[in-house]
Amino acid sequence: MYAEIIMDIASEQVDRVFTYEVPDGMALRPGTRVRVPFGPREKEGFVIRLKKQAGYDASKIKPVLSALEEYPALLPPLMDLAFEIKSKTHCPLCEALRLMLPAEMRGGRVKIKTQPYVRLLIPPERVDEAISQQGRASKRKLLITLLSDGRDHPLDELKEMIRDVRTPLNYLVERDMAAVIEKEALRSPYYGHMDAPPDPELTDEQREALAELIPALKKPGKPFLLHGVTGSGKTEVYIRLVREALKMGKGAIILVPEIVLTPQMINWFRSRFGDNMAVLHSRLSPGERYDEWRRIRLGQARIVIGARSAVFAPVENLGVLIVDEEHEQTYLSERFPQYDAREIAVSRGKREGAAVLLASATPSIYSYAMTRRGDYMLIEMPHRVMSRPLPRIHLVDMREELRRGNHSMFSSLLQQRLETCIADGHQAMLFINRRGYASSVNCRKCGETIKCSRCDVSMTYHSVDHTLRCHYCGEIRPMPSLCPACQSPYIRPMGTGTQKVQEELNRRFPGVGVIRMDMDTTAGKNAHFELVDRFRARQAQILLGTQMIAKGLDFPQVTLVGAVMADLTLNFPDYRAPERTFQLLVQVAGRAGRGEDPGEVVIQTYQPDHYAIAGAATQDYRAFFNREFERRKSDLYPPFTMIVRFLCDAKEMEAARKTAENLREQVIREFSGTPLYRRILFIRSDDAPISRIQDRARAHVLMKLLNHPDTEKILARLQEMAGGEYPARVQLEINPASLA
Repeated sequence: MYAEIIMDIASEQVDRVFTYEVPDGMALRPGTRVRVPFGPREKEGFVIRLKKQAGYDASKIKPVLSALEEYPALLPPLMDLAFEIKSKTHCPLCEALRLMLPAEMRGGRVKIKTQPYVRLLIPPERVDEAISQQGRASKRKLLITLLSDGRDHPLDELKEMIRDVRTPLNYLVERDMAAVIEKEALRSPYYGHMDAPPDPELTDEQREALAELIPALKKPGKPFLLHGVTGSGKTEVYIRLVREALKMGKGAIILVPEIVLTPQMINWFRSRFGDNMAVLHSRLSPGERYDEWRRIRLGQARIVIGARSAVFAPVENLGVLIVDEEHEQTYLSERFPQYDAREIAVSRGKREGAAVLLASATPSIYSYAMTRRGDYMLIEMPHRVMSRPLPRIHLVDMREELRRGNHSMFSSLLQQRLETCIADGHQAMLFINRRGYASSVNCRKCGETIKCSRCDVSMTYHSVDHTLRCHYCGEIRPMPSLCPACQSPYIRPMGTGTQKVQEELNRRFPGVGVIRMDMDTTAGKNAHFELVDRFRARQAQILLGTQMIAKGLDFPQVTLVGAVMADLTLNFPDYRAPERTFQLLVQVAGRAGRGEDPGEVVIQTYQPDHYAIAGAATQDYRAFFNREFERRKSDLYPPFTMIVRFLCDAKEMEAARKTAENLREQVIREFSGTPLYRRILFIRSDDAPISRIQDRARAHVLMKLLNHPDTEKILARLQEMAGGEYPARVQLEINPASLA
């Protein structure tokens, strides 16, 4: 028997199968990771297929050295998916296969953890006799008694129960009355314990949704889009749907967009399904991620909850894939090979015969358009559970506040509502989509803005340690006392960030607990869990944060939400800015009034008449969609077109620009005069908006392509161009999450 193997080497030169002999007695299957001789060294690889004939001189074929696991690490559907990703992105196959596995498995960087257990070897019928034979040795008697329940006990557990347990244990081991064995010890990422609550009574809308979804577990068809307002009970629909899948012997994957939402979803599912679930996300330790992956692969956990990469979880007999908050851009992976977890979910569902459910209170323009075209099935839940009203939303025109002499970051209305909320013993959430103390540091004399030395961006001032930080490369430097350009002392932080808002809250409401959640305060491993739990336990009355607090979180005691600077996302140079602004504001507003008390929302803005902000105030998704869809159609933006760019980066700007211009000329030469050229609506080479990141210069070729079947031919050729030899690195991006 011979095996065709793809080497785990990310190089176009070796992106092909190599044939190896399978030694007698070695059981290999496609998907198994193996170690093989490759040139003068040993390398890891993936078995793609097995064959009986070598195809050429068998005497020259080397044997497989060993299998790295006793089972195929890659399931057949995931291997097919890897071929699809390779075809779409033109990456080496091994790069697509790597997406399916914990990175630490490569090179044996993580191993199964074991710990010593103690097993009693005395037959049950002779336990009493053995205890009586120990005379006055009370520790040996106690040890035999503890072990007589027939279970293997961890040695650490026995150490806590019996002081100096080693002496009596050695006595029993030497006389073959007990044995110390090594057993696997799972590294658990779970945080806290949840008791099983009773199932809540379903609303009519939840029942109607499940009546549509449950039959799809048996006979999958089109993907579903569940449009349910905030607080309508979408999570309970997920739980009941997953329960039905388990009854059929099938598995489930639930994706969430932010790690901060994972613990809440984990607790909800653990309380209902116990240890039959696993979790996958980037904040797990390498050991935890490996152990959770193994539990899934070996069928010990049939439910998987996680962030974007969990879409590749090795669940056999997959029954349902759920994408919560499907509108979130975090489902787009910007790292090569790029992928959209939503598209992967739909592709995997089709391939494995699983139902696919995308869900959001503010669906993406693309997904909602797919329902209108008939590609997705639309399910709507327009009311909150228990007939609770949506929160009342107030728009505050900050221009009027300035005219009245209010130069504070808080409007009079927000200040008043905060005072009332705190006095009533309720909780409030304040949202500002900018971390740090101030967005930039400027000299008021010469106008100098302090920028990162490695990136073409302003540095953000952090007041906690009086440092300037770059949020792209992580550079840190002390806050200068003099302007580095003109030596003036008039250098000051400008703008507003979460730290500055927290400082103002502490000044206005002394003694009131404030929890801040942003990338700075959640850097620790369990920081998300701890901060959310502290707020839920009412250790603070105000939760302040960036967009990580704007979606999915459920705090029944929150009656007030304030959006401090609602215009920030609206002013981004991106065609999706209105959509993202509407989604953020509706989502953050939805955190209010989820309990028995009604909710109120204060949105502070300098553009109250903009249709995205006005639409968020009325929470009328359809009206916003119709307006935005028509704008996209008239301006020829996705989904009617594709935004495509070559991103070129190099040490020197000249090399990046030269590469970009070369690629632009190639595209024009290739397609000019052909029918395909009509599909290219726009092409331009230029410096990227952020022209330097991590000390690498960046230029790009920006293109707008008509969304047409012919466009696939153009994309395939563009991928080939991206793989050419240039002075700069080149990456092709299709509808990228950011054009920075």
